Amino acid sequence: MIQQNAAPHDVSLYGGFLDELFLTEEGEKPMNTRNDKARAAVLRALSELDGPAGAARIAERLPGMGVQLQPRTIRLYLTELDRDGLTTLSSRRKGRVITEQGRAELERSDVVAKVGFVRGRIDTMGYRMTFRCDPGTGTVISNFALVPSRDLSQVFAEIKPVFTRNLSMGNRLCLVRANEVLSGNSIPGGYAALGTFCSVSVNGVLMSEGIPVTSRYGGLIEMRQGRPVRFVELMEYSGVTVDPLETFIRAGMTNVRESARSGNGVITASFREIPSVALDDARRVFDRLQRAGMGGILMIGRPGQPLLDIPVAEGRTGFIVVGGLNPMAAVVEAGIPCELKSLSGLEEFNRFRTLDETFRRYMDALR
Repeated sequence: MIQQNAAPHDVSLYGGFLDELFLTEEGEKPMNTRNDKARAAVLRALSELDGPAGAARIAERLPGMGVQLQPRTIRLYLTELDRDGLTTLSSRRKGRVITEQGRAELERSDVVAKVGFVRGRIDTMGYRMTFRCDPGTGTVISNFALVPSRDLSQVFAEIKPVFTRNLSMGNRLCLVRANEVLSGNSIPGGYAALGTFCSVSVNGVLMSEGIPVTSRYGGLIEMRQGRPVRFVELMEYSGVTVDPLETFIRAGMTNVRESARSGNGVITASFREIPSVALDDARRVFDRLQRAGMGGILMIGRPGQPLLDIPVAEGRTGFIVVGGLNPMAAVVEAGIPCELKSLSGLEEFNRFRTLDETFRRYMDALR
């Protein structure tokens, strides 16, 4: 708790840790005592920016985390982070990027502070995306999957039934080769990356239309004869530090392959709510998304009524969106090495192609 007589430059990091982080140009804080909280804030800000960034851009994001640092101080922290292998200089003009070691460090740090982090990231990225159904341009939220290049033929064989059965978020994906970049992630040699639409992109489009949306649960849905019948697992977005759908896939709790082939299995999906007064407008948005190749609405409830036994408040309507990582869940289930990252970042919509077109380009590249 901040005392009333605290100096104006005292700030709170992650809503509870107190550090004197607001520094003037006349006197910077000494760096001989490492401030792990400030380092974590700088590292997290860099991870949320698309591509390389310098101290000025990082400084703009820190107040939203309850931290204020001068660019000069941020550069000193970045030098430390470089030395520890958590960031690396892309170029003097463009700035730094976070390394895989840096991302791993973020996953380990400040677990209590990150409770609710996923829901906050959902809201932030949904607000920042710029996609509009007409004319079908702008940025969307992308998931990221890293696979060995040698396994791409098998990967396509596994994901095709998922797309055919409409268990994916839309009918498009993005294939990126080694030494290229997808959603701010550089692809190492010997690997390829597949980007799929994250279902949170639906939130972004609804928000752009003035329709507020609440992401309540990530879960597993049992499918019978191609129809959803019940949720078998649920996790609240407001109380988790990692994406529930990614967690379910990593834990081996899905059966997307079987669901895609026979119609019976367990897939990932999310439960969301909108105000009932906006239902007709939301339906029109869903139709436009479908035409743009971003369909993924599994079910829409009735105003004030439970949907698959999940209650909603009076004046609210629930709807269910398929998990954008379902195609890659099938890859994981097939035993193909695959590194997943949901809510990876923003990516231009025009980089995503239909599955058939992506596969043809892949085959042409082999010739």
